[in-house]
Amino acid sequence: MADRQVKATGKNEDGDITSLCNDGADWSPRASADAIRDIDNNVHTYHVGSGSSRVDIHVVDGDNGRFLRTDPDRTTTNNLDELPNC
Repeated sequence: MADRQVKATGKNEDGDITSLCNDGADWSPRASADAIRDIDNNVHTYHVGSGSSRVDIHVVDGDNGRFLRTDPDRTTTNNLDELPNC
């Protein structure tokens, strides 16, 4: 299992996260559906930031299906929606 740092996200025209990215990483970009399977099956973990600013990415069941999200905290800079586009 690899622990993958996410530095950017792909988004569709509605702003939904479609992929996770880390420029230069051999796994990047990773489609959201694939990342959800990775997390569900304990194949890989994904996170934003590092050290004390690290937050894990989790799978959430929403009204419109499953999606990826970081845990809410005191900053928005680690939210997947706020990361640069890839």
